Amino acid sequence: MSQSDPMTIDELIEEFEFLGDWDDQCDYLIDLGFDLPKLSEDDKTEQNRVHGCQSNVWLVADVKPAEPPIVEFVANSDAIIVNGLISVLMMLFNEKTPQDILATDVEGTFAKLGLDRHLSPQRRNGLFGMVERIRQIAVAAMAA
Repeated sequence: MSQSDPMTIDELIEEFEFLGDWDDQCDYLIDLGFDLPKLSEDDKTEQNRVHGCQSNVWLVADVKPAEPPIVEFVANSDAIIVNGLISVLMMLFNEKTPQDILATDVEGTFAKLGLDRHLSPQRRNGLFGMVERIRQIAVAAMAA
């Protein structure tokens, strides 16, 4: 997945269906995480930390002025599997309008990927913590 031609969530779902086995899917998620844009050390602050995650996760959002505005974000974790999950979230939410972010069927997508079945309760809580933070940013962008 290159930055110039990012994978779509539909392509990821197809890839997961092709791989079939959770071990292979998990390895693929980890590989996706290695392609994430990196956060600077200056961005790894308490203000940018996502609470509720088992590992450390930092998320920085930038709302681009447009009509409607576009939300861009970069996030990183100190856990390689979480970076893979962040890649999934970027496919779902990055460079989207606040309305699109809020309308996204996150639970349905996670179910199609099997994340609802294969992630530990702590990882699921962290994943939904990141989703909640992104939704809060979208709500704030709509109000601005």
